Amino acid sequence: MEYSEVQKITIESNYRDNASLRKSLNKLAGKVFGGLNFEDWYQNGFWKDNYIPYSVVDDGKVVANISVNTCDMNYDGRIVKLIQLGTVMTDPDYRGRGYARMLMEKIIEDYENKVDGIYLFANDSVVDFYPKFGFRKSSEFQYSKGVKIDLDWTAQLVPMAEKRDWDKMVQVLNENEQNAKMYMVSNAGLYMFYLSQFMQENTFYIADCDTYAIAEIEGDTLILHAVTGSGELDRVIASFGKGIKKVILAFTPNDSTGYDKSVVIEEDTHLFVRGKFFDNTNEDEFMFQAITHA
Repeated sequence: MEYSEVQKITIESNYRDNASLRKSLNKLAGKVFGGLNFEDWYQNGFWKDNYIPYSVVDDGKVVANISVNTCDMNYDGRIVKLIQLGTVMTDPDYRGRGYARMLMEKIIEDYENKVDGIYLFANDSVVDFYPKFGFRKSSEFQYSKGVKIDLDWTAQLVPMAEKRDWDKMVQVLNENEQNAKMYMVSNAGLYMFYLSQFMQENTFYIADCDTYAIAEIEGDTLILHAVTGSGELDRVIASFGKGIKKVILAFTPNDSTGYDKSVVIEEDTHLFVRGKFFDNTNEDEFMFQAITHA
């Protein structure tokens, strides 16, 4: 606990099991982000030590927050220690008091020399804020291609309907490598934030190569979010059948041969980075998995 110049204002962090503060965090998230709530995620056991809220608390009420997500990455076969900042919010009644600055300074102080880099996704309204803390804007690159599939659909839907389904998926994520140049490790909880809530109908099993795919189908387009297992990408893509004419990868493939590459442009979203990992890979053309955005 740290005190600011106003005595009743404190900075609290890592309070996952404090029911009162957790409830207040959820209330603020709902107010700022239109219904965002972490309670089911917590109750289902997926809020692990990787997700650490740093919050300004006014007399027991969370009024501003920046959360740290510890995100170890497998990048080209080596583990890189990164943190992603997310759930950045301030109660409208408390804006203009420098609380976001206080939180950012505290987080950088705590992690500066402990990780290889820090990244976050920001909206248009705050693009001038993060450079004040040593962040720079960076680009991501997405890979896609047209496909011609002569096979029938064989991918099997794996409903993420209840806890036993979710727990099995956690085991799959923890025990298997992904077919990607960069993917998150030791943080299945962040994947499950999506898979147990908003993407319960997006997990598939490809039996002939013992591989799981997290995917969305929009018309004749297959959007692949993750491929977990030993299956080759083309084999996984083919399992979705002849109706698929285009595939978009929401991650970076190990082998981009045959794929078209484009800069990721997402309305009102900008990637900011700082740290040695990003300095050393400045010329690399990758993207963070879309389902690991915090």
